[in-house]
Amino acid sequence: MSTGPAGGGYQTSEDEQILHRMGYAQELFRAMGGFQNFAISFTIISILAGCLTSYFIAFNNGGPIAISWGWLVVGLMSTLVSLAMAEIASAYPTAGGLYYWSSKLGSPAWGWFTGWFNLVGQIAVTAAIGYGLAIFSTSLLNLWFDYPNTKEWTLLTYSVVMLIAVLLNMMKVSITAMLNTISAYWHMAGVAFIVLVLIIVPDNHQSVSYVFTETINNSGFSGTNFGSIVFWYVFGLGLLMSQYTITGFDASAHMAEETHQASRMAAVGMYMSVVVSVIFGWVLLLAVTFAVPDTQGVLDAVGGAVTYIWTTSMSETWAEILLFICCVAQMFCLTASVTSASRMMFAFSRDRAIPGHQLWRKVAPNRVPVAAVWAIGFLAWALMIPTYWNSATGYLVGTSIAVIGLYIAFILPVILRFRMGDRFEPGAWTLGKHYKWIDIVAIVWVAIISILFLGPVAPTGIPWKDGFNWDVANYAPLTVGGALLFFGGWWLISAKNWFKGPVRMGTAEELEQMEERTATEFEVPADTKY
Repeated sequence: MSTGPAGGGYQTSEDEQILHRMGYAQELFRAMGGFQNFAISFTIISILAGCLTSYFIAFNNGGPIAISWGWLVVGLMSTLVSLAMAEIASAYPTAGGLYYWSSKLGSPAWGWFTGWFNLVGQIAVTAAIGYGLAIFSTSLLNLWFDYPNTKEWTLLTYSVVMLIAVLLNMMKVSITAMLNTISAYWHMAGVAFIVLVLIIVPDNHQSVSYVFTETINNSGFSGTNFGSIVFWYVFGLGLLMSQYTITGFDASAHMAEETHQASRMAAVGMYMSVVVSVIFGWVLLLAVTFAVPDTQGVLDAVGGAVTYIWTTSMSETWAEILLFICCVAQMFCLTASVTSASRMMFAFSRDRAIPGHQLWRKVAPNRVPVAAVWAIGFLAWALMIPTYWNSATGYLVGTSIAVIGLYIAFILPVILRFRMGDRFEPGAWTLGKHYKWIDIVAIVWVAIISILFLGPVAPTGIPWKDGFNWDVANYAPLTVGGALLFFGGWWLISAKNWFKGPVRMGTAEELEQMEERTATEFEVPADTKY
C-alpha cells in the first residue's frame, strides 16, 4: 500500500510510514515476505542444529526423560515468551527490536541494558551454532576422509565455517532471504527424512518406557531420579539443550525493516517459528532417542553423541547421509544468525550505543551493513577460543551465555509492557487481555532459567570444593556478571550522559527526502518497489 509518490517518483509505503513515525529512514531493503520472516527465525532456531549438537547435554543431565519431556516443558514456556514478545514487535517493527522496545516502554537505561544483553546473546548464540556445525562437519569429514576428529581440528573447522557465513552475508538481502526460504523447506523435509530413516533402518529400537521414563545422571552430582532434590537440579541443567535450541526467534524483529507488512508479519513470524520448531523438534528427538544403541556409548561420546547413535545403530553410509543433511541445515542456521546479529548491531550503532558506531552503522551499496557483519563474525569466533583447551565445557558454557544473554534481553521489554498495562498501544497483532497471564508466566520462567544456567555443571566445577578444576567450571557467571558490571559501570560513569535511546534521523518529510536522495546511490534489485 502506498500513499502516492513523493518528489522524484519515490513512494512511501505503509511500512515506511510506521518506520518514519519511529524516527528512521528506510535504509535497508524491504525484500522479505511473511514466510521469509518466519523462515529466518525458524532457521536460527534450527532443530537440525541446536538440539542435535547439544543432545549430549540433556542425555548427560537427566537422560531420555530430559529430552522427551524436557523439550515439551521448554517448548511451552518458550512459546509464551515468543507470544509476549510478538505483541511488542507488532507495535515497534524496527531492526533495533528489543532495545528500542525497552527504550520506548521504559527509559534509555532500560534500552541500554536490553541492547547490550541482546548483542552479547546474539554473539554467543552465533558462536554456539557455528561450533556445533564444526563438531558435526568434523565428524562427517572424519567419516569421508579420515579428517582428524580432535578439538584443535574442530576449532579450525569452526574458523572456516564462520568465514563462509560472513562471506554469504556480504550478498544482497534478496539472496539471504532466498537462502532462508530454502532453509525452511530443507529443515522440514530433512526432519521428515531423518525420522523416517531412524524408524525403518535400525534393527533395534529402545522401548517406550526407556524414551519417556529413563533417568540418567552422569554429571557427578548425587541422585538418580526425581526422589532426590539434587536430581531436579541436574534435570534442570539438562533443559539447556532445549532452551538453547529455542533461541534466536527475535530475528523476526531484527529483520522487520526488511519485511513487508512488518507490524503483523514480524509478530506472526516470531511465535510461529517457535510453535513449528517445537512440533518438528520433538518428533526428531524422539526418533533419535528410540535409536540409541547403547547408553554408556552415548555418554562416552559426549559432543559426538548423535554421530555415535547413527553410526552404531545403522551403517556408516546412512550416518554420512544424515550428517550431511544436518551440516547443510546448520550452515543455513549460522548464516541466518550472522544476518540477525549484524542487523541488531547496525541498529544499536545507528543510535550511537556502540564504540565506533559510525563504522558499524555504515551500509554498503547493496544495503548490507558490511562492517557489522565482519564484527559479529570475529567476536563470535573469538568467544569459542576456550574450546581449544576443553571443547565440551567451552561449548556448554557458550550455550549458557547465549541463553542467559538472549532471554534477559527478551524479557526486559516484556516486564515493561506488563507494567504499562492497558496504556500500551498495540500494533496490528495483539494478545488482548491475555497479556496479563502470558507476560507473568514468561517473566517467571526466564528468571528460573537465568539462575539455573549460571550454576555449576559438575561437582569439580564448584570453586570451594576439593578437586576444583577450571576445565569443567561454568564461566558463564564470570562472563554474564562481568558484562553486567561493565555495561552497568559504563552507564553510570559515562553513557547516561550521552545515550538518550533511539535517535530520530529527522522529520517524516526529511526522511522521505533522505530516502529519495539515497535511492540513486544504492543497487536496487528488480523485485524491489519504491
